[in-house]
Amino acid sequence: MSNPVPAPLQAGQPSENMVTVTHLIYALHAFAVFSGVVGSASIIGSFVASLPSIAAIVLNYWNQNAVRSTWLESHFRWQIRTFWFAVLWIAVSILMMLTIIGIPFALLLIALAGLWVLYRVVRGWLALMNRSTLPTD
Repeated sequence: MSNPVPAPLQAGQPSENMVTVTHLIYALHAFAVFSGVVGSASIIGSFVASLPSIAAIVLNYWNQNAVRSTWLESHFRWQIRTFWFAVLWIAVSILMMLTIIGIPFALLLIALAGLWVLYRVVRGWLALMNRSTLPTD
């Protein structure tokens, strides 16, 4: 006869459900990046302003307590920081566009920030597949 109560998790081990949720969050972010690559928006613009990324960041904040003190905590922090730093880079580029001289620099910043977002999504998802942590500083 099977035991209907699941075995308790070891300290520092997230539930498999939370691992699946983290994969879903990376998939939402990756879809937003892909939309930026193939669509008319920039990578970073699509990453920050698209519904998939907004849903992903909501899931991050909604489930943050469930992954506290586990190796997934670093992934959630990585995803949240990626989103908010992308917002920061967009704000800086908008401020740079207010001047004629700043427009080329703003476009360069948008392109570099888009590549940075792509790197963060790929690196984070690969680390999740390997069940390893990410740097948190």
